[in-house]
Amino acid sequence: MPHPLNDAALDQLFRTARTYNGFTGEVDDATLRQLYDLLKFGPTQANTTPARFVFVKSPEAKAKLGPALAEGNYRKTMAAPVTVIIGRDEDFHEKLPYLFPHADAKSWFDGPREGRGKPSLRNSSLQAAYLILAARARAWMPAR
Repeated sequence: MPHPLNDAALDQLFRTARTYNGFTGEVDDATLRQLYDLLKFGPTQANTTPARFVFVKSPEAKAKLGPALAEGNYRKTMAAPVTVIIGRDEDFHEKLPYLFPHADAKSWFDGPREGRGKPSLRNSSLQAAYLILAARARAWMPAR
């Protein structure tokens, strides 16, 4: 049975957690897999899980991001050991027979793609937050 998290865990996840602007070191593929394996269990509407994650590590791949970055983010993105691009799949409903098999959830989202824009944005945003919480929970964020 679940139990309440202690104050140290709540501090780590919420109260003392902050956004960091600089990172050092390496992030291996196994760590990224562990991070994804945690965040994928976060709840979304009918298990829609529309977020798509691309972990960008190589200097060559990060250089391709350069033109899309705000000036204030350029240097820290290029210096970071990994950058994640979080997109969303507006055709997420095609996977619902597998992800939500106990109901015909696919039919809830059938129709014009525009009708899936808001649910895909809402649920992919949740998944982005789960990514941050998973990193904090595993203490993959640097100490202040």
